[in-house]
Amino acid sequence: MRVGVLGLGRIGAFHAATLAGLAREGLVDGLVVGDADGGRAEEVAGRLGVAVGDPFEADALVIATPTSTHAALLVEACRRRLPVFCEKPAAPTPRETLEVREAAERAGSVVHIGFQRRFDAGYAAARSALRAGEIGRLDRVHLITADPRPPAPGYIPLSGGIFRDCHIHDFDILRWVTGREADSVYATGANRGEAFFAEAGDVDNSAALLTMDDGTLVTLQGSRYNGNGYDVRMELAGSRATWAVGLDARVPLHSADGPGAGGEPWPDFQARFEPAYVREMAAFLEAARGERESPCTVDDALAALYIAEAADLSRREGRAVRLTEVTK
Repeated sequence: MRVGVLGLGRIGAFHAATLAGLAREGLVDGLVVGDADGGRAEEVAGRLGVAVGDPFEADALVIATPTSTHAALLVEACRRRLPVFCEKPAAPTPRETLEVREAAERAGSVVHIGFQRRFDAGYAAARSALRAGEIGRLDRVHLITADPRPPAPGYIPLSGGIFRDCHIHDFDILRWVTGREADSVYATGANRGEAFFAEAGDVDNSAALLTMDDGTLVTLQGSRYNGNGYDVRMELAGSRATWAVGLDARVPLHSADGPGAGGEPWPDFQARFEPAYVREMAAFLEAARGERESPCTVDDALAALYIAEAADLSRREGRAVRLTEVTK
């Protein structure tokens, strides 16, 4: 199988390097990369020892271009009946996401949306423990996503806001681990850092309370300014046990009661989730070869986006929002 990678920014170059490694293991027959910036494409291709060309001419496609381009590229990939992996989100809006789903269904194409936390060992173990009854009745969930530093100022106006850009991963993993859907969201935010967040109508610190369809309470918090390092965690508190994901030796926490975790804090999401990204791409290749179903479908992307839409509406209007308000 020859795989094409379209878009070679930070995450696209990372995926290309992952695929180059899988090619050395014999899981990929060839790799072709492309980017609107020809110089960038040549640099990445030269570093990895792969070809520059038209990724649409490969047997499977990886899309890592800006969010605003995802929908059109996914529809084109489906028109060509290419198996396609696309970084989240599938599209910036629910309407466009529904158009992508229709195109995929019409063509019968494999579409995998990039929610790499599903392939992280900790989240998978927590999911299994919950389903095995080890946690008992699930009463509360807490989610944290905190970046050590903000993205470039020019990225924020195009990102869709912190709930669509950052917390959509939390919303997806919440659904995947618990097996439940959100019923309502109350969200808020604050601007504590650079002015470009507020100028774009966004916030750089966030919090939310979600109520799931079975009554489970979920709290969420996030930040673009977590100075000690990259912090991503999930806690599941039940009637039998409490499980935590991400509470390892490299969690960026200082304990006021004694020694903390002690390891070098995670510097960014790529380092934290590198094994998950590799497993995710291997799973996509299996789906592209017809060996399994797509593990992260457009429907999954749509469900997470609906929660993000409700959270953003709640933050802007200062009220709780039922999911039925944004799924009509």
